[in-house]
Amino acid sequence: MQTTGKPTGTVGYAAMFEQFHPTDLIKYCKAAEESGFTSVMASDHFHPWTPEQGQSAFVWSWLGALGAETNLRFGTGVTPPGFRYHPAIIAQGAATLEAMYPGRFWLGLGAGEALNEHVTGDYWPEAPTRLRILMESIEVIRKLFTGEVVKYAGEHITLESAKLYTMPDVPPPIYVATAGPLMSKRTGRLCDGIITVGAADEKIKMLMGKFEEGARQEDKDPSKMPRMIQLHVSWAESREEAEAQAVREWPNGGMPFPKSDIRNPEDFQAMAKMVQIDNFRDRVLTSPDLDEHLEHLQHYVDLGFDEVYVHNVGLDQEEFIRAYGERVIPKLKWDK
Repeated sequence: MQTTGKPTGTVGYAAMFEQFHPTDLIKYCKAAEESGFTSVMASDHFHPWTPEQGQSAFVWSWLGALGAETNLRFGTGVTPPGFRYHPAIIAQGAATLEAMYPGRFWLGLGAGEALNEHVTGDYWPEAPTRLRILMESIEVIRKLFTGEVVKYAGEHITLESAKLYTMPDVPPPIYVATAGPLMSKRTGRLCDGIITVGAADEKIKMLMGKFEEGARQEDKDPSKMPRMIQLHVSWAESREEAEAQAVREWPNGGMPFPKSDIRNPEDFQAMAKMVQIDNFRDRVLTSPDLDEHLEHLQHYVDLGFDEVYVHNVGLDQEEFIRAYGERVIPKLKWDK
């Protein structure tokens, strides 16, 4: 298991494949690198949240191009194993990227959503089963990262005589997205770092406490394990436009209920008609004031996150990147 010291002071760009053409995202990531962003978290969707978002390219085709076109670190935010992807295929893809771009790729995994995973036609299980599938998949990926021949017969995942022949010198780290205490503890035990999203301070502290508890059970130092957070913001030149684009472009961000069992973009489209700007409070920072954005990011840095990935929900990504590069990233204080 990779246990090298964690990077510090990372502001990352969240590349949202639900909203943007992959060619445009390469352009935005190059601009982000020039503006001081140092990593990319790329979403892995088969469908957008709503038809109006209009995109949903295959992220794994794109990651190799990102590695060639930039010097950024990068990873998936997040890939769900066990449904669209057998974990052996994820392991092969991750090992290949890390072999091509040593020290730059990280593998972000999660339990998945019906929106993207129901397309194979298999039964969409309840949340506890999805977590068991995720844990078995992590075990399979870890075993394949040894470079040995692997056989596996789990309750949900099977593997027959598989071996990765193209291997990096050091396997890529595995980070898991979680929003619950049980999975946070398991992530600390079995993985190299944690990914979460913005939430109330009490919940964040609880999740990190469970993560640390799990890490210590395996004699790992949690202070050396990356803690990633993805923050959704809506920045524009005026408050009116910042609010309007949040409702228009990212209505799913204002839906305060579990979304993992909803299957179709058209269902989210119907729900979006009920979303109002008040629904974004404490979920998406909506403001034209870059000092407010700085304060928002600084708050999560102060809570202990060393990698903060920012998604601006508006369509003018280049102006957002420029503004953050000039007014937000240079002013963050990372000292604990």
